[in-house]
This record gives sequence, structure tokens and C-alpha cells, in this order.
Amino acid sequence: MNFIKEINRRRTFGIISHPDAGKTTLTEKLLLFGGAIQEAGAVKSNKIKKGATSDFMEIERQRGISVATSVLAFEYNGIKINILDTPGHKDFAEDTFRTLTAVDSVIVVIDVAKGVEEQTEKLVEVCRMRNIPMIIFINKMDREGKDAFDLLDEIEQKLGLRVVPLSFPIGMGYDFKGIYNIWEKNLNLFSGDSRKDIEETIEINDLISPELDKLIGEKAAQTLRDEIELVDGIYPQFNKEEYLNGELQPVFFGSALNNFGVRELLDCFVEIAPKPRPKNSEERLVRPDEDKFTGFVFKIHANMDPNHRNRLAFIKVVSGEFKRNTQYLHVRHNKKLKFSSPNAFFAEKKEIVDISYPGDIVGLQDTGNFKIGDTLTEGEILNYKGVPSFSPEHFRYINNADPLKSKQLNKGIDQLMDEGVAQLFTLELNGRKVIGTVGALQYEVIQYRLEHEYGAKCIYENLNVHKASWIETDDKKSEEYKEFLRVKQRFLAKDKRGQLVFLADSPFSLQMTQQKYKSIKFHSTSEFD
Repeated sequence: MNFIKEINRRRTFGIISHPDAGKTTLTEKLLLFGGAIQEAGAVKSNKIKKGATSDFMEIERQRGISVATSVLAFEYNGIKINILDTPGHKDFAEDTFRTLTAVDSVIVVIDVAKGVEEQTEKLVEVCRMRNIPMIIFINKMDREGKDAFDLLDEIEQKLGLRVVPLSFPIGMGYDFKGIYNIWEKNLNLFSGDSRKDIEETIEINDLISPELDKLIGEKAAQTLRDEIELVDGIYPQFNKEEYLNGELQPVFFGSALNNFGVRELLDCFVEIAPKPRPKNSEERLVRPDEDKFTGFVFKIHANMDPNHRNRLAFIKVVSGEFKRNTQYLHVRHNKKLKFSSPNAFFAEKKEIVDISYPGDIVGLQDTGNFKIGDTLTEGEILNYKGVPSFSPEHFRYINNADPLKSKQLNKGIDQLMDEGVAQLFTLELNGRKVIGTVGALQYEVIQYRLEHEYGAKCIYENLNVHKASWIETDDKKSEEYKEFLRVKQRFLAKDKRGQLVFLADSPFSLQMTQQKYKSIKFHSTSEFD
């Protein structure tokens, strides 16, 4: 029964938000409550050299943004929590989409002043498509921002969610007095002293009690009573079943920077968040409590340590137990591999683990065997679905700036593409390499990493491409298909897996091509069902 107990105490979730909404800060405060770190690094202040625990690439440090998705694990009240911290910056959206295939639930962070932002809309849409349970944390309550009810309306309308507040702010900005925890029926007063690690809560079972007036003043107390009455009247009762089905989203308020409202969020999360969930493979649905191990690669991180050429493949354990030094089948290669030092994570600190359970994320040393989406099993042929490549939005030729280093450049590009940093297309006509990315900042990351990790220099050249479409046809011998290949030769390329891609130079030319060649399907992602 130990195995089932271990599954039941796992919670694996991702934190998503727009850049600057305070996601990395929230991640750190959760670690602080879990006792995993002693003090939080100020993420934004460049004066403090500590830097945030979860950001460890030089570009992240320089810009104060999270680029790579890191994995952080800690224990809290007997529950093992795995956080997948995702980049908020829109240029790294693809990394985040892939991470969402490995989480069982999500916390969405929203800035009280800015409300729902474009990046959040995109990510929440992906969660809704997959029915991932979401909890919403409205951050920065110690600053002036939008009215709580207006924000809740905005979340419902823009994100298409059904919300239920489980805590409620008392004032905001300068008047911010604290938070009433609807979930636990207690009051948490705000002292504005962020040095206090964990603040005291005062139990208030009855909002009518005169005790409340003494604590926060008559005016604030009356406002709170009216607002809570409104909340009870307007919003549905919290229902765990609906939350787990992705039909109802609890909302918490707080200020992560001041450690405020984070414990309420964590306590409720531990209680209601889903345990590891079953996952669909192309062959069948796999349940966590099956005895045989299965897992899939959702991320590859090269050169975690610049002194050693190493790559780590991040595997999400879906079912069974993953054991060290045991042979497992790499389904795509059809070969057995065994791993002598599987890692569990805590930001930059890694430790070798002997056994991992469903819900856990394991890092495996990789010499180039893995690609994103690969499946490992104890022998069964399974292929997990749902790690697609999306059509990039930016395209550039990549040229070698140092002819003596072409080997290093090719190796670097190869490895970075396996990692999913960007996509590589090779033109059919002349074999030139084109790099496609979701955001322009990716090019800087690639250039920086090629130089610092592989000793290769590259320069880019602009290329006018509007969209990449993956080509599918039922009949490769048809005259129409042959004509398409001949006429569109200049615009055809192969992706890394050898799939044919049409690089359209404008929305108009894509539309015209689709109309002209009716028997050919043009897909905007690389996985077609």
C-alpha cells in the first residue's frame, strides 16, 4: 500500500502568468513555507546578488525574467509538492505549452493593477482545452489596483472561467489591512513587515462580532461584511468535484512579495489539488496506480553545468515506480537504457534518487538519445500524446560567423533544437538552415548559448516568412502533389523530424495555395490526429 500512499501525497503543478505578475516571487515564497529555502532572493533588485533560486541562466539574471522552466520540489505538511516554474515572457510560450502537458493542475497569477493580460489568456485557453484544474492568485494587493469585484468579472469574461473567491481582501494599496480567509473562516492582518516569515492568523467565526471592528476599524469591518455578503450572494459555493473537472476556479488574494496570503493559498491547494492524473497515450489511457513504469520527456535542458557538456531530459513519471539502475525501453529507438544517476530537483541543487513515483519529475543524463515527447516504459509500446510543435512566428536564416567552428555550430544547433528552444527548418532547394521561434528574444538566447556553451558564433539574416504549415497528403504519387512540390519548391523545407513544411511568405499566399491544392492538408502544428 506504500505505493498508493506515495501517489496520493503527490501534487504536481505549474505556475503561469504574464511577465512581471510575480510568478517567480510566488514560487519562492511557496518554497519558503515548505522550508526549502531560508530566505527569498529579491528577484528584481540587481543590488542583491543572490538572485531568485529558480532563475539560473545568465540572460535570466541580466533581465530579471525566467527563461527555462525549472523544477522545484519540496515537502509541506506531509505532501510532496513538485512545482514546474514556467517562463512568463511571451517569447518562451512554447516551453510553457509543453510544460502544461506534464502538470496535474495550475496556479494562475494575476497582477491586481493590470488585471488579465494577453499572455495569460493564451495559457489559460490551453488549460481549458485540457480541463486542467486552476486556482487563481491575485497578487500585489499592497499596491493600488482594480476593485476586487471588477477583477473577478474580468477573469470570468476574458478567460471564460467560473470563479469562486476563497479569500477576500480588506482594502488595497495604502488601505490594505489584510485578508479574510473564506475557506478557513479566519482573518490575516497585514503588518507590511515582509521580514516576518509567517504571520499570525486570527480566527473569526462570526463576521458580526464586534471583535472585527476592534481589529480593523469600524468602516473597514462594515465594508468587509457587505462584501462577503455579496460574495455569498453572487458566486457559487465551492465544489471540489467541479474544480477537479476544470469547471470552477477558486480565487485567492495576496501579496507574494510580502509573504501575504501565500500560506492560505498553499493550505487550500494541498487539500483540494488533484493527485497525479491518468494520461492518454496513442494506444490507451494509462493510470498512475498501474504497477509498470511509464513516463515521457517534456523538456530537455542542455548544459545545466557549463563546465560539463551535459544534457538533462526531464521525465514526468505517469505510472508505476521509476527505479535507478533498471532497464527501461526507449520506445522511439526501440532500445533498452538504464540510468545510474537519475536526479530530483531543487532549482540548481540536484540529488540522485533511487525511486520516483507518479507525479514526480526525474532528470536523466542524456547523451543525445532523447527528444521532446519520447516515451519510456518497462517494455510496453506506448506513445504519449500532446507535445506538439506550433508554427513559429519569426524566421531567420542562421549563418556561421566562424568557418573554423562549423562542427561546433552544427552540434550546438542540433542540441538546442532537441531541447525545443526553437525549430530548425532545412530548405529543400539549397539546404540552408532556417531557425523559427515563437518570440524574437529566443534569437538572443540561441546566439548567447551557442557562443558560451559550444564556442560557436552565428549571425542571422532576415527571411520573410509568415507561417510554417506542416504538409499532409493521402497520395504522394498524385499529379497535384507533384505539381505542388515543383511549383512551391522555393518555399519547402524539412523540419528536424524530416516532415515536409511549407513556408508561406504571406497570409494571402497561404490561402491561395490551400485553395489551389485541395487534396493537401496544411497544419499549423506538427502533430495531426
